[in-house]
Amino acid sequence: MVEADRARPGTAEHLAALPGITVLDLDLPAALAVAQQPSWAAAHCRHAAQPTPDRPEGAIVATTDPARWHGQPVRVLDLSP
Repeated sequence: MVEADRARPGTAEHLAALPGITVLDLDLPAALAVAQQPSWAAAHCRHAAQPTPDRPEGAIVATTDPARWHGQPVRVLDLSP
C-alpha cells in the first residue's frame, strides 16, 4: 500500500502499473475506517494492512516516512532515500 498523499506526482500511477502491485478499492469497510481517522491515506493504508481471507498476512505499507507507522500493527517497506 503506497501512501498516495505523500508520494510525488505520478508515483501512484507508476506503482499501479507494476506487475507485483495490487490496487485495492476503497470499499465500505475501508470507507468506515477512513471516517474515523484524520487522513484518508493513513486510514486506507492501515485498513489495507490488516489481514483478510485474501491477504492472510495483510498488505505491506510502502512509505517514505516509516516513523509515521511506529507502533502501528502494519508491516512497512521503507522507501526513504
